[in-house]
Amino acid sequence: MKTLIILHGWQSSGARWQKVKEIIENKGIRVFAPNIPGFKNGNELKEPWNLDNYIKWFSDFVMQQKLEYPEIEDGFYLLGHSFGGRMTIKIASKKIFKLNGVILVSAAGIKRNQAIHSEIIGLAAKLVRAFNLGDRPVSRNVYNFLRVFFYRYIIRKTDYLNAKGILNDTIKNILAEDLKQRLSDIQEPTKIIWGDKDKITPLRDANLMKEKIKNSELEVLEGVGHMPYMHCPEKLAELIIEFINK
Repeated sequence: MKTLIILHGWQSSGARWQKVKEIIENKGIRVFAPNIPGFKNGNELKEPWNLDNYIKWFSDFVMQQKLEYPEIEDGFYLLGHSFGGRMTIKIASKKIFKLNGVILVSAAGIKRNQAIHSEIIGLAAKLVRAFNLGDRPVSRNVYNFLRVFFYRYIIRKTDYLNAKGILNDTIKNILAEDLKQRLSDIQEPTKIIWGDKDKITPLRDANLMKEKIKNSELEVLEGVGHMPYMHCPEKLAELIIEFINK
């Protein structure tokens, strides 16, 4: 039986892929959609992780599944969405397991130019000095406004804003790693699926991945944003099944 493992996005869960999972399973494909550590009660991180920690967790997960399904040793399909796409890119590029195919859905991993960030923070400092605001609440409001503006509208990331405590340090570690150079190391057949209205991971990232991954094809979903598993689960499942059954 063919096997697909789905890696979900940041602060999400495998349950959000349930509709897609059910459709694919009805076609005779075994599907795993595990909860990635750090985002659910009872599954919290005890210390900040980096991407390699998540890859180690995934390796342990696969080894556990092999005990019950030894045929996984012969290869499986790996799908990553958003943050899960980061994991998928690194896993595929490092050749950790035999993969029959890779599916990247609105995948993260392309690092943005951080120079703008320094300019915005510098602007905040100038505004504080110009108005002699010191440490009054309004000065902090100016800084927070510019910070939110940068992450939400310049690099289009809200993961950082929503992360707290250990996850805050973890997302810093994650965002610091640029996977652009690893794309050309992916040799497996790769399906790239992207919504043309994606404001979190823009379509230009999909085009770059298509360019760098030699054996890849790109499917653009019109009118769809960053979460095609919610916006059009039937269409997404159809594309996945078609790719797996080639």
